[in-house]
Amino acid sequence: MKSVSIRFLVSLLLLWLCAADVHSNQNHSMSCRSFNGRLGDLNLQQPPGRVLLVPLLSRDPYSNESSRWSEQPARILKAFYRNRFNAAVMQLGNIWTWTDYYRQVEQLMQHSAPFDRVIFISHGGFDGPILNNTVFGQDFQVTGNKGKFIQLSESQPGLKNVLSITYDTGKNRIFTDYMASRWQELVPMKSTDIWHQLKGLEKQLQPLDRVCFQRYCSPDKLTAKSGEQREYQLYLCELICRKSLFDLKTTVEISPERFFHFTNSLSSLVTADGLIFFGACNPGSAAPEKVVEPDQTELLINSTLAGGPHQSYVHLVSAATGHITAGPIGNSSAEDIVNRIIMFETGRPQQHLCIVAPAAK
Repeated sequence: MKSVSIRFLVSLLLLWLCAADVHSNQNHSMSCRSFNGRLGDLNLQQPPGRVLLVPLLSRDPYSNESSRWSEQPARILKAFYRNRFNAAVMQLGNIWTWTDYYRQVEQLMQHSAPFDRVIFISHGGFDGPILNNTVFGQDFQVTGNKGKFIQLSESQPGLKNVLSITYDTGKNRIFTDYMASRWQELVPMKSTDIWHQLKGLEKQLQPLDRVCFQRYCSPDKLTAKSGEQREYQLYLCELICRKSLFDLKTTVEISPERFFHFTNSLSSLVTADGLIFFGACNPGSAAPEKVVEPDQTELLINSTLAGGPHQSYVHLVSAATGHITAGPIGNSSAEDIVNRIIMFETGRPQQHLCIVAPAAK
């Protein structure tokens, strides 16, 4: 479990403290033996007769790409399977959230036989495919003098994002009434937007601690700083030197129930001798060895789920589903994903594909 107090982080920034990254990605490409054997060595349906493509729609916030980028490689793969194997190819459409995925899978399995290939095309990471972070639960309660708001959301199956806001109901009546009457307005909001909204209200209700402000943001402390640095330090002082009315924390937790809900859906989709393929970055990459606790981006593969910890996400899903599972090692573009699949289906050796049979660990 990972917990972050935003107030604590801001305090560290103000005092110019920093922490080094606890791991490096340099060895991730060494995670799994690449595929150099023959397809006949695998207990795999060949040629594939039925293929399901699952392009997940989301956008990398650090690029200008279209959120529908995954549909183009899906079109290429659809043509490949039809032309090469005369396979029946189906494709799920408009998958923006995991709720969309589960709804379509449920409908599909009522009218369709399982598939020889189930292929995801998406952004992803060491803990699997990623969709937009979507709220799936919330709660508000007051016990004694303690108020608590909880918001649950998910972008990767099995990783539950928990946002909690706690406050003393006796500290400020206006703030307490606001939370009691308007907490439902916070439900669809991002954590950063909730933070800014409540901090804006807090600024109206709470005076600055002048002693604190002089300590960190007196004129003599700001004189030597550039305009941008000065503005940023003033902003931090506004946060730190105003007595907080609430505590906001974000936590990433493993949810076995939601993880196995996902892997059960995979098992229902694929034939006994079929293949689950995750076309994304790093599903075949190993979690780096840690001296300290695992990073929140590798919680699932470092967990005890399905007999873990596991070498990679591909290993984890194979163990959980009992099916052959594959995925690229390292970063992958849309073109890379297409090439990995085509090279695999045509029996050509490659260096950056991890394939795991259920018995392998």
